[in-house]
Amino acid sequence: MCEKEREWKENRKLLTPEPVCFRCARILLAAYYNSKEDYDMKATKIRMAKKRASHILGGFCGFYGDCGAAVGTGIFVSLITDANPLSVAEWKLANLMTAKSLLTVAQHGGPRCCKRNTYLALMQAVKFLKEKLGVTLKVREGHECEFYDLNSECLRKSCPFYPKNVVSG
Repeated sequence: MCEKEREWKENRKLLTPEPVCFRCARILLAAYYNSKEDYDMKATKIRMAKKRASHILGGFCGFYGDCGAAVGTGIFVSLITDANPLSVAEWKLANLMTAKSLLTVAQHGGPRCCKRNTYLALMQAVKFLKEKLGVTLKVREGHECEFYDLNSECLRKSCPFYPKNVVSG
């Protein structure tokens, strides 16, 4: 294992206590089912998301070309629409969600930042839900990252979530 990969694995432990794909799916499922006041289904779908997300390896973004945050949004849509490999409209929606999130993440460039990509994917999912399914979720505006000093690869001022009042050195 090269030094960069070893460093990446150590940083990942600090920055992502749970897989980013599960985090995105869990957050979205909680918000979605809370808005519907369907708490039993929320718990069921979150357990399903955790199982699905367990198959997505850390470093998926760089090693496989698909960000876990984007996959998490696809897992979310797959679960709320009951998509499966043989469904038509539901399958399309789940894959379209992943594609839109992945494109948003990719356009911001590397190196990886699980926090930035989570925020970007969540924002894309909220927009997608409104456009495709007519569901509106509340979003806190003006989010600023609190983790920039823990990520040596942080894009700083090039990141849309970098705090505006921080002087970067």
